[in-house]
Amino acid sequence: MEYALVIYHDEAGELSPAEIDDHPRHRAWLDEVRRRGAFAGGQRLRPGRAGRTVRSRAGATLVSDGPFVEAREQVGGFVLLRCADLDEATELAALHPFAELGVIEVRPVWSR
Repeated sequence: MEYALVIYHDEAGELSPAEIDDHPRHRAWLDEVRRRGAFAGGQRLRPGRAGRTVRSRAGATLVSDGPFVEAREQVGGFVLLRCADLDEATELAALHPFAELGVIEVRPVWSR
């Protein structure tokens, strides 16, 4: 089954993509996930302030700059895993370095 690890972190202390890629713990985590055959994809997201929020109600569209919720921790990216069950996905999330820097939400993905 597929699981999304939704990674929340404080954008004030944001690391550059190069810093994340070069971080030994992140590389070790990714190597372990790949060794298990669990890596199915993922992507970093640009800061929330770079995006927009869109709402459509009763035929009217409201567009706002920035994230949906103004909070210290914002969605910074996601990892898609193929795991046997929620417990395995949770185990891998707990090993991710960002679990110590922010919050990782583990969610099952609807099957296609």
